[in-house]
Amino acid sequence: MARVRVQPEDFDLSTEVARLRADNPKTGAIVTFVGTVRDLNEGSQVASMELEHYPGMTEESIERIIDQACTRWPVHDALVIHRVGPLLPRDQIVLVAVTSAHRGDAFAACEFIIDYLKTEAPFWKKEQTPEGARWVDARVSDDHALDKWEK
Repeated sequence: MARVRVQPEDFDLSTEVARLRADNPKTGAIVTFVGTVRDLNEGSQVASMELEHYPGMTEESIERIIDQACTRWPVHDALVIHRVGPLLPRDQIVLVAVTSAHRGDAFAACEFIIDYLKTEAPFWKKEQTPEGARWVDARVSDDHALDKWEK
């Protein structure tokens, strides 16, 4: 099973977790994170969002992030599904799922992956608001989230 999928189609959390559970009988923990489109960002209503990426480069970048997590924690498997294209509030954007023997390792690896995904993967987001279209800048808080992993 591919560890990285970048796609316009939605994903089904139950189906993806079932696939991960079937892969390794030694798995004792599966941790998932699902990110969704919010209807409010930086004080403005968000009618829709469009995500763009650089094909090939994006997948390679995410693979490197997963590899880093797998060297830091005893992870059995990891999966990142990231959607691109037009999305509406409440739509799923991203799934990060990690399996390991123990929950602590799975939680840490999952958090690490999403923290790096938010800052290191080449995605661009454009929101449609009442004030017009705007590109979403990286958040300082996302950069600060990386600080804990550098120690």
